[in-house]
Amino acid sequence: MTLLEIFFLSFVLGLDAFSVSIAAGAFFRKATKRQKFRLSFHFGFFQFIMPIIGWAIGVNVLKFIEKFDHWVVFGILFALGLKMIWEGRKVGNEIVSKDISKGFYLITLAIATSLDALAIGFSLALLNVHIFFVSLIIGIVAAAMTLIGIRIGERTSAMFNTKAFIFGGIILILLGIKILFEHLL
Repeated sequence: MTLLEIFFLSFVLGLDAFSVSIAAGAFFRKATKRQKFRLSFHFGFFQFIMPIIGWAIGVNVLKFIEKFDHWVVFGILFALGLKMIWEGRKVGNEIVSKDISKGFYLITLAIATSLDALAIGFSLALLNVHIFFVSLIIGIVAAAMTLIGIRIGERTSAMFNTKAFIFGGIILILLGIKILFEHLL
């Protein structure tokens, strides 16, 4: 993977955290520094660790599927892309009714917004990618996108939520198609 592809992937994976942080910023209207830190740290950390976990699973399965691994990667990226587009088409945004920067809500959202990164980590194992560097970039980008999302949410509403999901889904599908064509040609 090139550095540009890693940043595109990081951006797409950070869209879940970005969307949630826009909603949080809109709800908080003026998030405290502590709330901003907790959200960005946890979202970034889980985006960092989940690809590593997925990669570890993928490395152990690689020998069984290496003849058709590019199809598996394509299928995962395509399915995740379609899922993001579908979620982006849903009408309305969930309203944050609790301080999501604390406790159970924070951990649950951090895991939920990084499940796609787990699947991507599995895919990256199939592509023989050095996972630590890629995961580090993914985590940093997600943390930064969370901070930016909170700021946007504070200043606007969560109206960008659906467009971000649709755009991210299209990028994942295109990345999957690119990988498939690289292996078939």
